[in-house]
This record gives sequence, structure tokens and C-alpha cells, in this order.
Amino acid sequence: MNILKVGDKAPQFTLQNQADEAVSLSQFTGKKVLVYFYPKALTPGCTTQACGLRDSKSELDELNVVVLGISPDLPKKLAQFVEKKELNFTLLSDPDHQVAEAFGVWGEKKFLGKTYDGIHRISFLINEQGVIEQVFDKFKTSEHHQMIVDYVRGH
Repeated sequence: MNILKVGDKAPQFTLQNQADEAVSLSQFTGKKVLVYFYPKALTPGCTTQACGLRDSKSELDELNVVVLGISPDLPKKLAQFVEKKELNFTLLSDPDHQVAEAFGVWGEKKFLGKTYDGIHRISFLINEQGVIEQVFDKFKTSEHHQMIVDYVRGH
């Protein structure tokens, strides 16, 4: 895994959202974009993380931050996640994990003694010019949203 670093240009991408509409990173030029990768919709950790971001939406809006959550789930599953948890931001489907690979977050994982390839829970804050401003890779899912807000407020 070769995770992108601060100062790298963010890879351009277009993926389908929860409504099966195409969303491109380039649509958000001039705003900060939090691209957060998570392993699987509707699982406990991912739900905690998503609900924290949902509840921080007004703060993130004030800070001019757009949230894009990316997982290998298909749009239909993302729609269920949004509906069940009343999420108020965009989720994107990366079923062939091309975008995850471009950001360097697809790789070997270990869980319950098994080794497999999957998405690592890493978030990238991309600045208004499309450059990675910060990488968040060590956090509890319950604290992720606050880390983002605190970071952006402090800069």
C-alpha cells in the first residue's frame, strides 16, 4: 500500500452515488473535500463514523467542507445506509476499488486471524486547489468527525 501524502495532488475520479448518479471530485473545486474511505456500509464502526459526520454537518458546512464517503458497496446498499441512518452527505460506490487503489488505501488486512484485501479506514482532506492537505489514519470511529472539525478550525 502506498498511501497518498500531504502535498500530493488528489487523483481525479467519478463514481456513482447512493442515487446512482455520477459524482466527480472536480465538481467541488473551491471547497475543501473530506474523502473518507470506509470498509462496509451498515457495519457498526462505519455506522458510528458516518453518524458522527452526519451530526457535524452544519459545522462542516460552515467550514466549507464537503463530505464524500467511499466504499466498495453498490449504490443500492449505499441508499439503504443513507435511509436507515438519515445520512446527509454523499456516499460513493467504488466496487472495483480503483479509487481506493489510487489513494493507496486498498491492501492487506487481518481480521480474526484471516488475511484479505480490503479498504483501510483512512480519510483525506483535499484543499480548494485539489491538493491533499491532511491525512487522518489513526482514530476511533467515534472521534473521527471531531478530529476533522478541530483540524479545519485550527487552520
